[in-house]
Amino acid sequence: MQWYGVRCVFRHLALGVYEERVTLWTARSFDEAVARAETEAREYCEVLEDVEYVDFAEAFRMDEVPGEGVEVFSLMRESELPRGEYVRRFFATGDERTG
Repeated sequence: MQWYGVRCVFRHLALGVYEERVTLWTARSFDEAVARAETEAREYCEVLEDVEYVDFAEAFRMDEVPGEGVEVFSLMRESELPRGEYVRRFFATGDERTG
């Protein structure tokens, strides 16, 4: 069994926002980790009003057991954008909500 971080994306209809959640799972494969995360994603939507799972999940196999400072998710994207523009395009758009 390996540890996996799985990022799932949700749409909060009433708030007009998308949410990305990373959950941790022990599984024998990427497919098993994603399947478990997607089951939890649908359960998450059932307890909240006006939230839908957008059927998008990405998994990351962790090399270490979760603990302080352990990487739980990583995504690499090829881009020719300069670093400031890259961050503004994909991460700091001004529309983020945290907390």
